[in-house]
Formats: sequence, structure tokens, C-alpha cells
Amino acid sequence: MEFQSILFLNPDDSRRAEACIAPGCFADLNLDQIVDAATAGRQEYDVTSFFYAPLGDREAIAYRHEVFQDLEQPAVRDSIRAFTEQLAVMRRYRLMCDKHSYTYGKEAWLLESAHIYCNAVQHLVERLDGIDLRSCGLRAFREYIGVYAESASFLALAARVRLLKEALASIRYCVLIKGNTVRVRKYEGEADYSDEVDSLFAKFKQGAAKSYLVQMPISMGMGHVEASILSLVAKLYLETFEDLDDFAATMQAFADVIILRFDREIQFYLAWLEFIGRIKHHGLAFCYPSVAATTKQVWARGSFDLALANKLSVAGAPVICNDFCLHGAERIFVVSGPNQGDKTTFARMFGQVHYLASLGCPVPGSAAQLFLCDQIFTHFGKEEAIVSHDGKLQDDLKRIHAILARATPESIIIMNEIFTSTTVSDALLLGTRILHAISALDALCVCVTFLDELSVLNEKTVSMVSTVVPENPSQRTFKVVRRPADGRSYALAIAEKYRLTYDALKERIRP
Repeated sequence: MEFQSILFLNPDDSRRAEACIAPGCFADLNLDQIVDAATAGRQEYDVTSFFYAPLGDREAIAYRHEVFQDLEQPAVRDSIRAFTEQLAVMRRYRLMCDKHSYTYGKEAWLLESAHIYCNAVQHLVERLDGIDLRSCGLRAFREYIGVYAESASFLALAARVRLLKEALASIRYCVLIKGNTVRVRKYEGEADYSDEVDSLFAKFKQGAAKSYLVQMPISMGMGHVEASILSLVAKLYLETFEDLDDFAATMQAFADVIILRFDREIQFYLAWLEFIGRIKHHGLAFCYPSVAATTKQVWARGSFDLALANKLSVAGAPVICNDFCLHGAERIFVVSGPNQGDKTTFARMFGQVHYLASLGCPVPGSAAQLFLCDQIFTHFGKEEAIVSHDGKLQDDLKRIHAILARATPESIIIMNEIFTSTTVSDALLLGTRILHAISALDALCVCVTFLDELSVLNEKTVSMVSTVVPENPSQRTFKVVRRPADGRSYALAIAEKYRLTYDALKERIRP
């Protein structure tokens, strides 16, 4: 295949990604926290927009899976990382060109940046040669950069840079200072007396002495005196500096556009692998999910909320993993159970793994089969806005109405604790109607609720319950399991713990 992008099979997808903004579900699912953590330290590459552009077909996702899997090889990852680090140095040198006030200073930094670039390309070609690459993307890039490194234009650039640096390195001159007069002439073989002076005074040395030398800061530029001296040197070596002038005039855009694009796009993969590598270090698993757009039989084993896992792993706290499964006609998880039992975490986990799967990323879990949705819609509780005349119930209804108006059978809808501001009977009525609408749409859904009755609405609903420790019902396990909802069992467990059941009370008040 002809190489164009390491991220996108379709050039139109690449252009679309550049214009993307964060989807509406990002904040509710804590995906913004995940992306911020993954891209930290890579601001210069501006890769966050790539995380805002989910892919629309399985072939594009498989393309990224293959690249990720190749980069899991240390030899491949280290070679690519060394290459990108060299190009980062190249960009810093180019930035010095813009900041420099003097012509020859600008030209020297440009030449040095070109030298770094040529070495980086040649070293990467050497390192990738012989490595077993299985991804179409990296194989195509290896072929592209190999042909490029042998092209007449690149070889001419590398040769010109090398010869010009050698010519500049061979220049030797003398600076003669007398009063306020400075003269420059070519070096004529005069002796360097520095070693002789050091040797002469060494005999008087009587042990370690305090150094009064002042440590001068290393400057990346030059002062006006240095620039003036250099202009005089240029007149002595006119041909060499004319070559430097011509190089600066003709080689401003010496770097290949596709290689520069690769340098930026590969950061998406490196950033994600480094981020999940820190999570894996704490014993958590990631997998390459099977993704389908034709079946809604979805499942995952040992999955978890990645944003929460990132925080807990830093603190050294354990992370609880959960499973889920929808089969047959099932489409809707109704999640109930005690407060603070990680019901919301389960809902976020479901949304996160599906969104990350649509990016072609490894997702939390030991194995998974997920649905390639067109969009994820979320409805999480919000504080009432002072400037708004709507009450919380009215705001909930407006937001859910907007979601249902835009959702398709290929969408995923995640609702967390809706209608908590109204009566139980009204909440049950509204919740029932909304789940019937989602059921008729045949969209996938997670609904976190305190209404157990919604879990048995129809054949499309599945009950998931956050559990407690049987011996201590006040202690949450943070496991969410598939089982019938029974709010009374939790209340009964609490009553039994404190001996407030009918039998216990009857025994205690017995005369």
C-alpha cells in the first residue's frame, strides 16, 4: 500500500479529525481526564484532536490494532521513540532560527537542524531493517522512508549538510585585540601557549585551592560582538559562507511532509501505550476488543473505569473489575443497588470501553466484544443553573428529549440517576416511558436508577446490582453483578445487622 498516514486509511478521516472537538459525552464519562493523562507532556504535537475522532469502520480499527501490536515490541517502540526524540530536537533548533537576531546565527541553527533530521532518517532506516513488522501501516512507512532515504533529493541534502558542516568545522582564525580595535585574520599556525602556561604554573600548586572562576551560562545565541567577529570571519572564508547563505535561502523546507506527519501521528500510539503501561504495572489487563457493527451481543471480562484506575493506581489502592454481557434481544442494563456501590462507575466503564474501542485503542479488560456505535449520548445529573428558569425535572426532560431526537439504533445511551428530584411514582412513570422509547429504538443503553421495577420492563432489559458484603451490609464490594433487583433484600440485611427485624424485635421485647 502507498503510505500516507499511520493513523488513517482514508485521507478524508485525517482532515475531519483536525476539525473535531471533544464529544458531548467526554466530561460525563471522564474521558477528558483519560485523554489529559495520556497526552501529558506531548502538547507540542497537538494529538488531543485525534482522540475526538472515533473511526467508523472495522478495517480502520484493525489498522490501528496492528500498529499498536507492532509498537508493543521493544525494538520497534524504542526505534520509533528515538526517531521522534531526534525530530523534537530538530524542531527546537528550527525555533532557534526564528528567535536568533543575526543572519549567520539563524543559518547555523538551520544547518544543525537539517543535520539532526538527516541522521534521524538514516538511523531509523537502519534500525527498522530486519525487524519483523506485521502491521500494514508500519510496513508501508518502512518502505516509504527506505525509498525516501535512497532518493536523489535526500542524498543530495545529506551530502550538502555534511560537506558544509565539515567546511565550517575546518575554519580557524585569530582575533587580535588592541584597545578598542578588533582585527580578524586567518590562523597561520601560531602555537597555542595554553598548555605551556598550565604546565609552568603546575609546579607551584600546593594542593586543592578554592576556585574563583565564574560559571557563565551557556547561551543559545550570540551577542553583537560575536556577530561582528563572525561577519569578519565570513569575509575571510567567502566561499564557505556563500554556500551557507545559499543553503539557508533554498532549504528552509528541507523535511519531508509525510515524515513530519508520521512524527506527529505516531504520538497517538506512543502516548496511549505509555499511559496504559503505567496501569498495567499495577496488575490490570488491557485487550484488543472484537468490534462489530452488525451485532449487539456485547460482553467484557475484567473491565474497569480507566479514569478511576489511573487515580487509584497512583495512590496504590486496589481497582475492582467488573464483567458485563448482553445476548439475544437484550439491549438495556438497568443498574440498581445501594448508594456508593459503584453503579455510576459501571456506567462510565461501559461508555469508556466502547468509545476507546472506536478509536482503535486497547481497552480495559482481559477480553471484550463491543459494538461499533455511531455516537454515545450521556445524561448525568447536573446542578440547577441559577440563570435558568427551568427546574431540575424540566431540565432532565429537555435533555433526554434532545437525546432521543438524535439517537439512532446504532447509538449508545447512558443515563445516570435520572428523575431523582420528583416523586417515586412520577419517576417510575417517566422512566418507564423513556426506556420503552429506547427499547423501541433498539439502542444499547445503561440506566442507573433507584427504581427496581425498571429492570423487569421487558425482554430487552437486564438487571445489574451493586453488591455488599453479606456479613456487613454497610460495606460495599464495588462489584456489579447480573442478578434480579431486590431493594428489600438490602434493607432486610441492614435490619438483620442491627437486630431490627420483626423476629429480632419480638424476641427483644418478650417479657
